[in-house]
Amino acid sequence: MGTIGVHEFVSLDGVFEDPRWTADYGFTEAMGQAVGRLTESSSAILLGRTTYQMFAPAWSTRTAAEDPGAPFFNDTPKYVVSSTLTSAEDWQNSTVLGPYDPQAVRRLKDEVAGGIYISGSGTLVRALLADGLVDELHLMVYPVILGSGAELFPHGTRRTSLSLTGQESFENGVIHLTYAPAATT
Repeated sequence: MGTIGVHEFVSLDGVFEDPRWTADYGFTEAMGQAVGRLTESSSAILLGRTTYQMFAPAWSTRTAAEDPGAPFFNDTPKYVVSSTLTSAEDWQNSTVLGPYDPQAVRRLKDEVAGGIYISGSGTLVRALLADGLVDELHLMVYPVILGSGAELFPHGTRRTSLSLTGQESFENGVIHLTYAPAATT
């Protein structure tokens, strides 16, 4: 059975939208290793429509020489949750799952051996958390307050208890926090 690992870049005030603001902090080798551990353990990628449409043109033409993450993003099977897309032919190895359906995601978890990687895809991530389908939540928290932008967990998000399972800090001030669902008693 597969596991779902979510990876997000967020500001201190929870903004995750359009992470170009992260460029001011650089991307350290240790950060690359942290993300690499997550992608290396993943054999599938799950994305919401908006993130898919942002990632497809950005990654589909990149080579390993340009970015060491390119083979993972281009060669790994990708599944897109969307009620509007009917095709994902613009990026190799991509399949549209259809509208969000927790049962379809459970079936995907049953079929995939290894991890299922998610990045961005805020609406999808919130739904997966609410349905208890996220196994790990990896937050790269940047030392900046942006004051505006789409928040990963906006006001009104359903309460979800998590347990801290890992933490590491990087020389650029970014902190990597790893959470898992809290044990129920």
